[in-house]
Amino acid sequence: MLNAIQQQILGAINAADGLSRTELAQRCGLSKAAMSGIVREMLEAGYVQESAIVAGQGQGRPSVLLRIRAEGAYFIGVSLLQDPAQLVLINLNGDILSRASFPLSREPQQLAQSIAETLPLLLTSHPQIASQLIGMGVTLSGFIDEHQAVCVQSALLGWRDVPLARIIADATGMDVFIENDAKALAVNEKRFGLARDLNTFTLVSHGAGIGNAHFIGGNLLRGLHGGAGEIAHSTMEVNGTPCRCGKRGCLDTLASVNAILEMAREEGLSISTLAELEQLAMSGSTAATRILHRAGSALGLAIAHLIQIIDPDLILIAHQQQAFDGLLGTVVLQSIEANVLPGIAGQTPVRTFSINQDTWARAAASIAAHRFLNGLNTH
Repeated sequence: MLNAIQQQILGAINAADGLSRTELAQRCGLSKAAMSGIVREMLEAGYVQESAIVAGQGQGRPSVLLRIRAEGAYFIGVSLLQDPAQLVLINLNGDILSRASFPLSREPQQLAQSIAETLPLLLTSHPQIASQLIGMGVTLSGFIDEHQAVCVQSALLGWRDVPLARIIADATGMDVFIENDAKALAVNEKRFGLARDLNTFTLVSHGAGIGNAHFIGGNLLRGLHGGAGEIAHSTMEVNGTPCRCGKRGCLDTLASVNAILEMAREEGLSISTLAELEQLAMSGSTAATRILHRAGSALGLAIAHLIQIIDPDLILIAHQQQAFDGLLGTVVLQSIEANVLPGIAGQTPVRTFSINQDTWARAAASIAAHRFLNGLNTH
């Protein structure tokens, strides 16, 4: 495994998409000679590679940029958010090299055995990299402990205090780390995606349920019990609709896709997808319009609260494909602006991106990559 200074170097290179030895020495507080020695070791180990030559400042000599070498390490990701469960193999740049799947089981031992039996399928086309597999990440819906080892609770899977990382590690012989889905997706965006050069950002995932995660000062915010960022179960409507968590009026009961579709059924609307509800709203349905306004206003209000509490560099909203292309997305953005303190309204960028079949498994793999490159690095 990498030592602390090597992790710092790779993290800096990744965030900047390339740095010179001089820039690395300045960022790490080391002499140029010391940095040259460490970089030489990392070049020999295959973790970094020399890239473009850039001109020096003034009369300075040209510098060689160092970039992460994609083939330096590989990671497995497992998503338990779909049935069948999805597996991917990624390299050190986050590129997906192969995919596989297996029937999802809610029995931990059977689940671990299925993962072990499916793993070889990922390596069929890449047998030479088996020795470079560093670790496995597993993502699921639920609360995860601070060591990324125990599923404290998952309503979706019916689990409580399941030592899932150890069970899978025993079956596969790999280092395994588990993570909540939204936190895994935030790590993926920090490591490989839209937030790689940011220290503080907030991610909101909108789907069947609502997820939330934060990076603060470059670190994933976990909280004392692993529950930091659970806006899905923030009370938005006192004495409102009962929630599966046992409370009433949670954001999940107002703005999740499941809640939106349930409200549509209660209104007698014959639709099964959010896209169909959007189409009804465009066609003049007052019920469809009212439902989308209610959901979008609640989600926007919750995000506005996050902006005022954290003041992040960026809000990222991950959503189902085309879910934010219509009225819902418009109302969410309007609600954010309407509910943020006027002095800071409009100053926090909001970017949206759609979730696809690979999203969660890749996010899971990024957890293992992040542990390799940064250590635990959470609070």
